[in-house]
Amino acid sequence: MSTNVLVANRGEIARRVFATCRRMGLGTVAVYSDADAAAPHVSEADAAVRLPGNSPAETYLRGELIIEAALAAGADAIHPGYGFLSENAEFARAVLAAGLVWIGPPVEAIEQMGSKVASKKMMDAAGVPVLAELDPTEVTAAHLPVLIKASAGGGGRGMRVVRDLADLEPQIAAARREAESAFGDPTVFCERYLATGRHIEVQVMADTHGTIWAVGERECSIQRRHQKVLEEAPSPLVERTDGMRERLFEAAALAAGAIGYTGAGTVEFLADEAGDFFFLEMNTRLQVEHPVTECTTGLDLVRLQLEVAAGGELPAAPPSLRGHSIEVRLYAEDPAHDWQPQSGTVHRLDIPSVLTEFDVLDRPGVRLDTGVVDGSVVGVHYDPMLAKVISYGQTRGEAARLLATALQRAKIHGLVTNRDLLVRVLRHPAFLAGDTDTAFFDTHGLDALSAPLVSEADESLSIVAAALADAAANRKVARVGAGLPAGWRNLPSQSQHKSYESRTSGIHDIGYRCTRDGVVVDDHDDLELVEAGPERVVLAVPGARGLVRRQFDIARYGDLVCVDSPLGPVSVRRLPRFSDPADQVAHGSLLAPMPGSVIRIGAEVGSTVEQGQPILWLEAMKMEHTISAPAAGVLSALNVTVGQQVDVGAVLAVVDPSETQEN
Repeated sequence: MSTNVLVANRGEIARRVFATCRRMGLGTVAVYSDADAAAPHVSEADAAVRLPGNSPAETYLRGELIIEAALAAGADAIHPGYGFLSENAEFARAVLAAGLVWIGPPVEAIEQMGSKVASKKMMDAAGVPVLAELDPTEVTAAHLPVLIKASAGGGGRGMRVVRDLADLEPQIAAARREAESAFGDPTVFCERYLATGRHIEVQVMADTHGTIWAVGERECSIQRRHQKVLEEAPSPLVERTDGMRERLFEAAALAAGAIGYTGAGTVEFLADEAGDFFFLEMNTRLQVEHPVTECTTGLDLVRLQLEVAAGGELPAAPPSLRGHSIEVRLYAEDPAHDWQPQSGTVHRLDIPSVLTEFDVLDRPGVRLDTGVVDGSVVGVHYDPMLAKVISYGQTRGEAARLLATALQRAKIHGLVTNRDLLVRVLRHPAFLAGDTDTAFFDTHGLDALSAPLVSEADESLSIVAAALADAAANRKVARVGAGLPAGWRNLPSQSQHKSYESRTSGIHDIGYRCTRDGVVVDDHDDLELVEAGPERVVLAVPGARGLVRRQFDIARYGDLVCVDSPLGPVSVRRLPRFSDPADQVAHGSLLAPMPGSVIRIGAEVGSTVEQGQPILWLEAMKMEHTISAPAAGVLSALNVTVGQQVDVGAVLAVVDPSETQEN
């Protein structure tokens, strides 16, 4: 057994592997980029080695630097995690050549499965059903729609759906750039695109003594941009389809046996509602969603990886399945605005009802696997996933209910996230009925699913609470008359006003005044203030049969005000009493929706552009983002060049619609 393990990764998966190492009495070594110097995985390790630079190409994709770090820190084994170099055969070979233990499958297995093109041909020859691979140079209109995929990796990087032959070449070029950036390999291929289907995968575990387990299946059908958002075990489709689990397990074991696989791996299939399925790929690593399998089997898959790498022998059969587990990926992104990734400070991340972190749940509850803590900064160089929140219940309904409630009541301050969407999915009738496929967001409407959890009326009430808490905070630090109520006057007077801006509903002007009978809030005549402090406000709110008390918790971070209550989370910006003219931007300005790097420019100053025409492209968090003209007009200003780094809100260009109208 190894005694000191380096994890060639970052964030949540590094912390996950460290947790099992600590439980097994093993030492841990972290590597970190400059951007990750203050990350939790660095401080939790016994030793940490810097990888100079920020981008993946400079740091976590530099295999030679990682091996040097392992040798320098005295590690005797390397665990690759997922992503980055986890499926890079050359890296695995170099690890072994350096005299270190590789906690992963044989190099030959990685090579055979590392090319999705070659792996499909191999699985086809072995008798596993496959979707035919298409050479990008031979795609015709008859093949459309097609899906472009990166050969060397997954996670939605390098994937594009093409429905028009004219879009094929530019989309292939974009896919190659993303694949090169994420995996260091620009190879892509095409396959027939199935607009709807069920994404089913089987967790396999194999030892060096000939035992191959098909541990259990997972369903990961709810996806955005071909990247999983919600995963669960077992699959609702498999549960209700006679004989499907046996056929899936047989195909997965056949795939693993065909390449002499050892360690943890996942065989992915695309299935239809009748239970027929096709091989997609085999991931020769631990999956992001492995916790749902752990919770429904009681296994620690990382522990098994370490034991198998040490030559350990698996029992003859895996444990029986139990209960149901659901995992959601909490992302710093805005689903309502084209899934734009967010960056900045995570001021607070507090999930209620968490029973454990990075460990198997043995009773109904919630597990948290996260790469961030309060105060962590989410940058632009890596994936914007904040955490995986996992529930376990005796039934699927219980698991969904536990997870939805925990997410709704979570205090997530600082960044826009997909939390509201996750809760709405977990409570959607179609999801609860098990009717999920890869077109779930299209079928049920992304606009509705990404809408705020809180109603307009309850949001207004939360902002009233924010204003009263701000007033109490002001009184607390007042040098004169601190004991008097906020806005107190000796004679009747006009209302005090505070203004806040909501991303979803605009500006709210809250007027209130203190009277002998208590606080009166404009447009909320029946509201009664029970208690008001800087961090807690209690209001008596009119209900169907009288007043109902509601408690609101308030937190402030500069001009950001976060209000949490059982009604739902609300975040607003406190507006200054007087605006600065310098903050105004010209009409038609294209603002950077996120920090990133300009990688392409598609128009020049003075050119006429159409509404929706791409003006430039940003790269952020390993994905390309198109910045398009908001209206037809003339590009009157272009403030950036290729390679330039920009901050969120920066004016990238200006489109003047008036010039077109005048001409």
